[in-house]
Amino acid sequence: MATKGFRKAGNLPTLIAALVHFDVSFMVWVLLGALGAYVAEDLGLNGAQKGLMVALPPLGGAAFRLILGPLADRFGIKKLGFITMTLTFIPLLWASVAGGTYVQILGIGFLLGIAGASFAVALPLASRWYPPEYQGLALGIAGAGNSGTVIAVLAAPRLAERYGWHAVFGLAAIPVALAWLTFALLAKEPPRPAPVAGGSNGGVFSLLKESDPRWLCLFYLVTFGGFVGLSGYLSIFYVDHFGVSKVVGAELTALGAVSASLVRPFGGAVADRISGTRVVRTVLFGVAALAGVLAFDPVLPVTVALLVGVMALLGLGNGAVFQLVGSRVGRRVGAMTGLVGAAGGLGGFLLPFGFGVLTTATGGFGTGFLVFGVIAMAAGFGARSRHRAWSFEPGELDLVSEELQSAPVINGPMVAAGLEP
Repeated sequence: MATKGFRKAGNLPTLIAALVHFDVSFMVWVLLGALGAYVAEDLGLNGAQKGLMVALPPLGGAAFRLILGPLADRFGIKKLGFITMTLTFIPLLWASVAGGTYVQILGIGFLLGIAGASFAVALPLASRWYPPEYQGLALGIAGAGNSGTVIAVLAAPRLAERYGWHAVFGLAAIPVALAWLTFALLAKEPPRPAPVAGGSNGGVFSLLKESDPRWLCLFYLVTFGGFVGLSGYLSIFYVDHFGVSKVVGAELTALGAVSASLVRPFGGAVADRISGTRVVRTVLFGVAALAGVLAFDPVLPVTVALLVGVMALLGLGNGAVFQLVGSRVGRRVGAMTGLVGAAGGLGGFLLPFGFGVLTTATGGFGTGFLVFGVIAMAAGFGARSRHRAWSFEPGELDLVSEELQSAPVINGPMVAAGLEP
């Protein structure tokens, strides 16, 4: 797909603003996970408590996205972006001056979900500026803001070693303020989506009455939920299981986060060309296979390599799922982004919470990886069934028919298919 055509198709400054908003928000969202080993040591937490602590920000993100998704359609995405970044200061300031008990940490973690709700801002902001043929690439670029994970896991432990983990939350307010200013200067409110038949775009929960949103939620629950859950939990895993230092554990976690962030735009771009369901299916089966090997507790170098592979596959899957979102429910992308993002946040809660509970019950991490692999495999079979169903839906055939009818009479079918003689 031509780069020149992509640059002319949408609004590049707004796409950059969406990326910056998402990147900094993601950094804040996973900050508690990056500092989890320090907090756990300070408060003397057990395995289940560690899992719940790391799981609360994703759960908060899921809850807040359900609220913010429809508001993006109603009040405007740019205004919503300002509100979410402003509210993000609340948990940061709270953690910087307090957070001395486990209950307070859980409250801070849940409020960090406000930053996780940036999905409802960044992704529809990018999507609405670009036509269908560029949806995967545009959403992949904006979604590459999950690279904020890398910033958090690399910078936060080093700062915590020097200044303490409380101070890191206060320092995080600086990039949030800079992102707020960048967003104000570059973001431009996109055109409002045309209303669906009946004059209403519908609410978030009304989407669940349809099968497409339910399937998209499942795919994102596993792909993005797996990514954000592992991003928050792996530092604790490496420290507890292999006895590495907290900084080394964060560095090893960053390897996987980097791989996922780098490949996410390619997931969307490849999905534009060969279909999102094919990419998602391949990703989920690959994740299932690698997780199955991890269940046998390989040595540290092999474990790191396998987890980097898992994270890269999940990054590809994230981009592909949002290509499907943009192509299948484009007019309700705000509400749908909130719903699918909430499903991803729920997955990000279930993974570390489940690992924490299973680790406490079994004394090891193998069962957690085995369960994750089985879930990924089941979702992969679901993606395969959706590829068959979505490839031959009557609505899609009707769309092809309309395109053929609107093409020139001479060589009409070839022109409509983009195969001019």
